[in-house]
Formats: sequence, C-alpha cells, structure tokens
Amino acid sequence: MSAFKSFTLRHSAFQFRADGSSRRNAKWRSPRAAIIPSFHLPMRSFEVKNRTSVEDIKALRLITAIKTPYLPDGRFDIEAYDSLVNMQIENGAEAVIVGGTTGEGQLMSWDEHIMLIGHTVNCFGGLIKVIGNTGSNSTKEAIHATEQGFAVGMHAALHINPYYGKTSLEGLVSHFDSVLPMGPTIIYNVPSRTGQDIPPRVIHTVAESANLAGVKECVGNDRVENYTKNGIVVWSGNDDECHDSRWSHGAVGVISVTSNLVPGLMHELMFGGKNPSLNAKIMPLIKWLFQEPNPIGLNTALAQLGVVRPVFRLPYVPLPLAKRVEFVKLVKEIGRENFVGKRDVQVLDDDDFILVGRY
Repeated sequence: MSAFKSFTLRHSAFQFRADGSSRRNAKWRSPRAAIIPSFHLPMRSFEVKNRTSVEDIKALRLITAIKTPYLPDGRFDIEAYDSLVNMQIENGAEAVIVGGTTGEGQLMSWDEHIMLIGHTVNCFGGLIKVIGNTGSNSTKEAIHATEQGFAVGMHAALHINPYYGKTSLEGLVSHFDSVLPMGPTIIYNVPSRTGQDIPPRVIHTVAESANLAGVKECVGNDRVENYTKNGIVVWSGNDDECHDSRWSHGAVGVISVTSNLVPGLMHELMFGGKNPSLNAKIMPLIKWLFQEPNPIGLNTALAQLGVVRPVFRLPYVPLPLAKRVEFVKLVKEIGRENFVGKRDVQVLDDDDFILVGRY
C-alpha cells in the first residue's frame, strides 16, 4: 500500500490491513487544533514583522505620501517605485502613504491599489510603516478596501471623509465608525479637495475609538492646536506650514509631498528642532510644487530628476516649459545633493512627456 493511501485511509472510519481485511476504528479523533480552545499556528515571519500598534503610528514624524511612477503604457513602474521607497528609507522617512492623492490612488482600480499596498508591505514592511489609502466616498468601498489592505499587511489605513456627495455630521461619524474597528487609522481632512470640512466635533467623537491614531490636518495651525491641546495626534498636511505645526503648535510631524524630492531636508526639519533658516531655504521649492494641484508639480520634478519616466496618467499633465526651467534653477540653489536620484536635472522638452488616457 502506498504511503499516500495509508495516510488517507488512516483518517477515515475504517483502517485496511495489508491482506485487504478491515476493522472499524471506533476511537477516531479530530485534529488537535479543532478541539483545543485558542489554539493557533505559530505566526509566520512576515506577520510578526508587520504587526503594529496605534502607539507605533502615533509616534511617526516623517511620513511621505509616495509617488506612483508609470511605464510608457501606463502600468506601474515597480522598479522605479521600489527605488523611490528605498530613497525614502535611506533618508530617514518613517512611513509611506501608498495610493494617496500624491500617489494617484484616485486614478487606480482597487485591484491595482491593493496590489501596490501588498507589494510595499512585502518588500519594505520590516523597514518602514506602510499606510494604505483605503478611503472612499462610499462607505461600502471603504470597508471592503480597508479589509483587503489589512489582509495584505498594511500597518494603518488613511481615511478621507466622503467627498462630492458629502453627508451630515452624523453621517461622517457613522462612516468613520464603520472602518475604525479594523485597525490603526489616520483621518485625512482636506476640504479643498472634498468640499467639506471635518469639524472638531466629529474628530472628538470618533477619538473615543482606540484605533484612531490621529488626523492629517490641512485646515491650518489653529485647528492643529485645537486637537493637540486635547491630546489628539496631528500630522500637518501642508508642507508650507509643517515646521511651525511641529515646533509651535504640537503636531507630531508631517505627511509630506516635498519629502519625495528632498527627504533628508524634510527629516532634518521634523527631527532637528526649530530651524527657520532651513524652512526658508526649502519654501521656494514648496511653493513651486503646489502652484498647480498636487501631484502635477511633483510628477514633473521627479521626471526632470531622472528618477521616474516622464509618463502621466491623464488628467494630469506636466508643468509648462517655463516652470520646468524654474525647477532647474531651484535644484541648483538648494543643491543637487539634497535631491533624490543621481542624474543631472534636466529641463525636458514637451515631446519627452507621454500622456496616457487608457490604462
């Protein structure tokens, strides 16, 4: 009798002898795991390394809203993406937001979105915290995406309030209450994009959940201080205000776009104490980045630095030639050594850019 057949039949109601006769096994037992309460298999290594607590998330000071680069056909350029994340790790960023506004989650299918979160966790989850943007204006979608995000190992979720359709304040609370039980969560308030402010009343209500790590706040430093004085963790969502948010208004740090370009300088700004001279040094770069809606400026800059291909998913298009010339001057003034990548910064011609409408 083959080993396989012997193994299979040994777990049935009958056992067969070598001569073909059989006897009934009246004392068959179910597998141990099925009868011992709270019995669990040992956690696999990736599950251990990716476990995190709300307190771990609350302590993060420099979080980069990472850019998603593309191949000429509009698919993700994973090699360039991995290089970008590595540059963040090497320069002191403690976490990345995957598929946020800057990462163009709004231009991704959910399959792409969850795949990129899972890829980031698998490759970098032991070195940096991975925060997945799984928010939506649909509570159903937000729930499903967040379940998937945590299933593939993300450390925390980023949730925006329902945009366009909007809802009542009670609806906001119900929306956030639907996703908070799943794991550490950062709520993102950016009325310029959603069309609706999340007022303090809502944040103070949902802060009763142990899973609320804090708020990414874009309204301004008065709002930041309103929360920090009441023990709520805040990250500045505005790079131009983050220095003062951090050192004068109690913010723990920043969720930054600019750190895609100059992660070392942003690390120094968040970790090195008050530094108005450094803040002033990078302010022209920040203003340049946000002269058009994010991520237009960032996408253009990273292409000019040669760290991503000059590919844009529509409706985003690159900054015009005059603005690209300005960026070259900014890089020289701040110092090429402070920017990501090794290539010389280029102006790039209009024909160098690829605009993809179907992806």
